[in-house]
Amino acid sequence: MNAQMVLTMGQEALFMLLMVAAPVLGVVLLVGLLVSLFQAVTQINEATLAFVPKLVAAMVVFALAGPWMLNILVEYIRRTIEAIPSAVM
Repeated sequence: MNAQMVLTMGQEALFMLLMVAAPVLGVVLLVGLLVSLFQAVTQINEATLAFVPKLVAAMVVFALAGPWMLNILVEYIRRTIEAIPSAVM
């Protein structure tokens, strides 16, 4: 296993991590922004009002995009395991 192969595998891992995490992080960020805007307009400062909508949004995203995320992770693990024989030689 040479340095180029290690760097390529690390780069693929980081890109896959960003791809899988982006939908959840994006939706939670958007919901948090909307809730914060609502709290600023109405001057309601309740911690659960900020937490519960983000939790529900994350669960909805996981329900909708979960199979896609799992497929991406399984494909990456499959490619990594298949690359072990070529990395050893």
